[in-house]
Amino acid sequence: MLSPRLHNFLDQEHTPYTTLTHSRTVTADETAHATHLSRQLFAKTVMLKVDGALAMMVMPAAYRIDLVRLSRALGGPVVELAEETDFKDAFPDCETGAMPPFGHLYGMPVYVDSRLAGQPDIAFNAGTHTDAVRMPYAEFERLAKPELLWLAHVM
Repeated sequence: MLSPRLHNFLDQEHTPYTTLTHSRTVTADETAHATHLSRQLFAKTVMLKVDGALAMMVMPAAYRIDLVRLSRALGGPVVELAEETDFKDAFPDCETGAMPPFGHLYGMPVYVDSRLAGQPDIAFNAGTHTDAVRMPYAEFERLAKPELLWLAHVM
């Protein structure tokens, strides 16, 4: 089942999307495999603290975030990975770690690694560890209004 906020938002926006139900997974790599999608197409949402405020970084599952480059790209704030305890209450309609990459639904900015922008589609967790959404990347960008950055590197 999709996060109620995500489901309502996508339906209100008349966004074309497909729901992918899969076996329970925890990591983005596992989810990409379970949904039969490439690690370039499946997006993972990495939770950050930027000068203490929560933010999302969305990137292909095949990549790892570079916090130094992100800090430089954002003008020098302190950027660190958020702990689960920092963000678990920020997503009341989602399982911890399965939040969709629509930060504005939860009051936080979204940064996207621009490698995703080169993909025709994007897939991502939909609020549970057993559901994902696949949609045209252009629709995701229109709705999420992310800041595009070139930051991650291959794991």
